[in-house]
Amino acid sequence: MSRKKALRFKRYLPLYLMMLPGLAYLIINNYIPMAGIIIAFKKMNYRLGVLKSPWVGFKNFKFLFTSKDAWVITRNTILYNLVFMVLGTLLAIAVAVMLNEIRSKMAKKVYQTIILVPYLISIIIVSYLTYALLSTDSGFINNTILGKGAAVNWYSSPQYWPVILTLVFLWKSFGYNSIIYYATVIGIDQSYYEAAAIDGATKWQQVLHITLPGLKSTIITLTLLGVGRIFYSDFGLFYLVPMNSGPLIDATNTIDTYVYRGLMQMNNLGMSSAAGFYQSIVGFILVLTANTIVNKISREDALF
Repeated sequence: MSRKKALRFKRYLPLYLMMLPGLAYLIINNYIPMAGIIIAFKKMNYRLGVLKSPWVGFKNFKFLFTSKDAWVITRNTILYNLVFMVLGTLLAIAVAVMLNEIRSKMAKKVYQTIILVPYLISIIIVSYLTYALLSTDSGFINNTILGKGAAVNWYSSPQYWPVILTLVFLWKSFGYNSIIYYATVIGIDQSYYEAAAIDGATKWQQVLHITLPGLKSTIITLTLLGVGRIFYSDFGLFYLVPMNSGPLIDATNTIDTYVYRGLMQMNNLGMSSAAGFYQSIVGFILVLTANTIVNKISREDALF
């Protein structure tokens, strides 16, 4: 190693040391488990182990896609994620803009803390909070808003749950996304707003022509990440919040909950692995496709 390279290595050694824990976590948590992909192509025999279990080719994938629930779980997973992405983005941006309009530093910190609290609450607690609202006998809604005479058996009425799950998701997640958008908003040069105000622009016009264009890169980045997970679902939201109620299966069953039930009830590890592999491949293709489209429209906003 030349003296120049040795000096450079010594100079950046603290950064390399800081990188090691994150790199180790990435390798252990994300790359080493990828070897388990072979389970998706095997009929798992616990006595023989992973490597000696017989190969079955694409039979696990065939089982996944030819089941009577294949269309329902795929439809639910995609449509819920699309609704979450659109409404979540709109709500998060609206809250970020409103936070930026608050002039009191103390009030701003208080509001940021309040909207972030739901994101930090365990999904198990959220499921019991939802149950406290919707319980047929002792729920807040049935006993106060609707009254006993108009009580609804929420956990046996699937028609209400697309709205309920959307509201729960938005309540729990919008605070975190709002903080991300707010961090971008406060980074916009204030001279733009001052010049716009001098020219007579209203607050709405300033938001429309200054704030939203300034948020474009952040919106595209978060949307691309969301597109990559469009075949994944929040397991806790779709399994714990509805309390795994049988009558709600058609409205709450997604790929992740279907795989979990298949693993627990049928002990079909191969099918579960095939579903996970399928989700990863589709997500990877969607991210590449979406990024390619963004790259052609606005190269500086693409991920790569």
